[in-house]
Formats: sequence, C-alpha cells, structure tokens
Amino acid sequence: MLAARTGAAGSQISEESTKLRKQSVFSGTGKDKSPKKASENGKDSSLSPSGQSQLRARQLALLREVEMNWYLKLCDLSSEHTTAHTTGMPHRNLGKSGLRVSCLGLGTWVTFGGQISDEVAERLMTIAYESGVNLFDTAEVYAAGKAEVILGSIIKKKGWRRSSLVITTKLYWGGKAETERGLSRKHIIEEIVRAMTHVINQGMAMYWGTSRWSAMEIMEAYSVARQFNMIPPVCEQAEYHLFQREKVEVQLPELYHKIGVGAMTWSPLACGIISGKYGNGVPESSRASLKCYQWLKERIVSEEGRKQQNKLKDLSPIAERLGCTLPQLAVAWCLRNEGVSSVLLGSSTPEQLIENLGAIQVLPKMTSHVVNEIDNILRNKPYSKKDYRS
Repeated sequence: MLAARTGAAGSQISEESTKLRKQSVFSGTGKDKSPKKASENGKDSSLSPSGQSQLRARQLALLREVEMNWYLKLCDLSSEHTTAHTTGMPHRNLGKSGLRVSCLGLGTWVTFGGQISDEVAERLMTIAYESGVNLFDTAEVYAAGKAEVILGSIIKKKGWRRSSLVITTKLYWGGKAETERGLSRKHIIEEIVRAMTHVINQGMAMYWGTSRWSAMEIMEAYSVARQFNMIPPVCEQAEYHLFQREKVEVQLPELYHKIGVGAMTWSPLACGIISGKYGNGVPESSRASLKCYQWLKERIVSEEGRKQQNKLKDLSPIAERLGCTLPQLAVAWCLRNEGVSSVLLGSSTPEQLIENLGAIQVLPKMTSHVVNEIDNILRNKPYSKKDYRS
C-alpha cells in the first residue's frame, strides 16, 4: 500500500519530525439491513445510540462468521487453519475497502536502520508475524531508505508469502535533490490522485492512502478521483493516543461514513511518553535523549508534559485493576475505537513488542465503564456534533 504525505509542518513538532511523518501511503460494509423492532420512532427505544451500534456490530459479526464458516466448509477447511484463529490476532477492514489488516501493525520509524541493529529488526518482525501481525509500515525517508531495504531483506530471508503481508510505505521526503522529493510526477509519476491511480493500475500497489492530511485535503482527493474516474484513497494515517484525539475521534469518522476512508493510527504511546519511562526525567538511552529529538525532550519537560505525567500516574490504578501495564492499557484504549482499522506499534526491543502485543488480551476488558473512568481522568474528550455510532 502506498501513502502520500503533505509537506506542511505541525505547530508542535519540529521540521525534522514532520519530515518523518507527513507523507502519502501505498499497500500491497454495507448498511445494516436486519429487521428493527417496531417502536414509536422506528428504533428500539430501550437501547441508547451506543447500544444500538453494539447490537448492529454483533449482528454483522455473526453474519460474517456464518459466511466464513460456509466458505471454509465449501473448501473442506476449518477456522483452525486461519492465522486469526491460531494467533488470536483480530483483523479489521481497512476503511470500507475489502483489505483485511491485523488490528496491530509494526512500524519502522526511528528503529529500523537507526536505533536498532538488523538482527533486532529481524527478531521484532518474527515476533510480530508469528503473533498474527500482517501489517508492516515503513517510508522512503526512514533512515534515508534503509528501513525499506531492511524490511524487504527480512521478508525475503524468512521466506514469508508476500500474499500474507500488507506492506505500507510513504512518499514525500525522498532525497536531497529537488526532483527527489514531493508528490510530483517526477517523484511518483504525476499529481497525487492521478499518480496513485497509475501506480495501482501498473500493479505496483493495490491501494493508496494519505498520512497527516487534513480532512479537507482528503475530501478534495476523493472528489478529484470521482470526477475523473480515478481511484480514491482508502485510509489516513494519523497520530492517536490518550493525549491526541480530535482528528481520529471527530474528523475521520465523518470521512469514513461519507467516503469510506479508514484510520490507521501511529504513536499509541505518544513517542514513549505514555510508556512511563519519562516519569523521572529523560533517560540517556531513550529516544528523547537523541540529538535529533530535542523537540520530544522539550515536550516532556514542559508544563503540559508534567501534567500528562500526573495523569498517567492517575491511570496506573486502572491498569493494575485490569491486570495489565500502562502501555497495554494505552494501546487497548486505541483499539477500543471501532473506527480504527489498525494501530501501528513502534518497538525497539523484543520485550517492548511482546508487551504491547499483549494489549489484545486487554481489549475485551475495555468496557464503557472503564473508558468513562479514563475520560474522567484525561478530561480531553473532543466534542462531536454528530454521533456516528448510531
């Protein structure tokens, strides 16, 4: 899958970090028609909008299971043959496309070709793959192109079937020359939508999406695609964690319901801030201690950063009660959002990755009561005029 990034810098992040994150993505449901109970307003008045949404989700899940069992029986197979069953890794549709992705993916930003060795990178990919992860994310700018090379080399060495993987990469910041960056045809063959359509038609990618685009830019790309009979984007890569919620919880749901664009989110631990490692300052071996991540260090030691650390301390009892770590709680919190197709993990050690993958076991414990407890501590739930769950 290929994603296109934009070039404008965010207000909180330095130009260097923006170069690493604001780009475009490449990668290799109908309405519920079930009968409704008769009532005065045509809906079951005993259910809240969220309750109706949960009921509809269960009905659709049951229908999907029936269809899958019928197909497997037709092919003389069983669900025990599927990766999702053997690993316990849930899979979701990427937006309203037919592409099924693991709800947890592995990212390569900072780590591959930089913070970790090739041997550790191979170990991380092996753990992820054997845990049911089929989504691996990279970009041409990560480690000046080394991340893509390392990713491809590991896949070739392991002999994994390409058809079992979804690889996403991003374009914009390519090389130093003026003609080696941006989203021009010289760089990716033409203006964005036409270029992505050409790439897909040539078989170089199967889908395309965006990364760090505004809702207006995504809608414009969709409109251009429809007007000129081209292929629209299927997803947006967006930052999403306990302290960054507006875009994923307010803007992207509207795009999903209008044009089917899904959300693939990154930085569930806020660049490590939520991991707890920065509770007593910046450790020497941490990402924030690196020279090129001065912006992250400044964010951590700022007044807002100290407030965030206090909130994390208040969240710790909830994690303890659920029998999980704070990072697992944070990742599960991201996954509890049904509008999120996949959450990209960024781990520098096998231990970190195994811990974060454990969030799958915490997901069933993320009840509405627990979510409300978290919201009461964070006090940053964005306001949406429309409830798209109903």
